[in-house]
Amino acid sequence: MAQTMTLDEKLAISNKAGALWQAGDEEGCIRLMKTAPLPPYLAKIYKEKVGAEQLKQSGWNLSEAKAEFGDDWLI
Repeated sequence: MAQTMTLDEKLAISNKAGALWQAGDEEGCIRLMKTAPLPPYLAKIYKEKVGAEQLKQSGWNLSEAKAEFGDDWLI
């Protein structure tokens, strides 16, 4: 099972991503934000709106959603 990211680790990613955004590097910001786990409730909404396949291909870190909903929730 994947190790859970701490709140401090998530905040560090968010702060670095914010700095990238402020510097005009929107792609870098988004790429970095995708390394932090997408909250399960947002992953569930994303899946309902665009489908499981699109969510899998999106590049978001889904570790927390898989932990909450099970490994087969994107089938």
